[in-house]
Amino acid sequence: MSVTSEGVRREGRPVDFVNVGSLLSEEEKGVRDRVREFVDREVIPGAADHWDRAEFPFEALPGLGELGVMGGTISEEYGCAGWNNVAYGLAIAEIARGSGSLATFLHVQSGLAMTAIHELGSEEQKQRWLPAMAKCEKIGCFGLTEPEAGSDPGSLSMTAMEKDGGYVLDGEKKWIGNASFSDVAVIWARTEEGKILGFLVDTDNPGFEAEVLPRKASQRAAWQTHITMKDCHVPESARLPKAEGLGSTLSILTHSRYGVGWDGLGQASDCYETALAYAKEREQFGHPIASFQLVQQKLVEMVNEISLSQLLSIHVGRMKDDGELDPATVSMFKMNNVAKARRIAATAREVLGGNGILLDYRVMEHMADIEGVYTYEGTNDVNTLIVGQAITGHRAFSPRPPQRADENAE
Repeated sequence: MSVTSEGVRREGRPVDFVNVGSLLSEEEKGVRDRVREFVDREVIPGAADHWDRAEFPFEALPGLGELGVMGGTISEEYGCAGWNNVAYGLAIAEIARGSGSLATFLHVQSGLAMTAIHELGSEEQKQRWLPAMAKCEKIGCFGLTEPEAGSDPGSLSMTAMEKDGGYVLDGEKKWIGNASFSDVAVIWARTEEGKILGFLVDTDNPGFEAEVLPRKASQRAAWQTHITMKDCHVPESARLPKAEGLGSTLSILTHSRYGVGWDGLGQASDCYETALAYAKEREQFGHPIASFQLVQQKLVEMVNEISLSQLLSIHVGRMKDDGELDPATVSMFKMNNVAKARRIAATAREVLGGNGILLDYRVMEHMADIEGVYTYEGTNDVNTLIVGQAITGHRAFSPRPPQRADENAE
């Protein structure tokens, strides 16, 4: 019996072993179903080809804008959908199920850039950018990470010097998604006094340059860039008025990290759905491999972990809607869902055997893409230590003073 990737895809069914659907409102299920239908129709058919060629799927952007996913929780007065956080998370999971690369674009556009403008910007800045960004008519990026400042954003070195009623920005940023085709960049820089400020930089500014990072093996259809800003003049009106200090930056990262937790769930779900459908069709020794004990063990392990992640995701979304979600819980959420997704993708690859490394079955694509998710929005190690600090009261990653030579003497 010949098993094709197209047949496996047709046989895949949404995973809901513990009836998490009963915890959702009709509106939330409606959002989930509309996004799933769009992903099945518009994203999945071309996702592997885009990934293989490292090409961004620009043709998907108008449809994403119509769905309301971008800035999904931002109010309708800014042209956004005004969903609750559970509906937004469900939408993210469906986008990630279709393409980890496209989900990364969403995190940057919606979770970072739009959220920063909404939370920290002036009314004029919100009106200028948010409605167009919600429709994907304008694209944004978020420039915080630097070549030497990844997990430690407090050590960023990009400078903002006051001059002629505005600022001059100089420095570099790295791993900045969307920057090569964005219209506006949210850039974080340090003043002479040591303050960390946020700015909205039009990317046609002659002092702004973004170069796509080549030869990636994860999220190949998402374009991350190296930004160089040299003598980049911006007016005072470009400054985000509510962005003062590192705390402003971290509040935005908390919202985006929430979305990344749902991303892990979505990619894990697609890997399991594919593995289950494949196991039912693939025959060896005269029987479907789904009838073999070791294969069933793998499938049970996957559906067990996905079910737990689903329950956690909905609970965390309800906490966020109630204003009760703290940064440490978000870190645990992201850490849990993405680490489980990493293991589920590897297990699904095992179930598919040799076919598991073919892009047509999508599992290997997810397996590689999850490696990027495992690192960005707080590495697994950093999120672990954030949770560790919350439960012990000790900050394991705080800077320690240099040891004196005589302290090492025996």
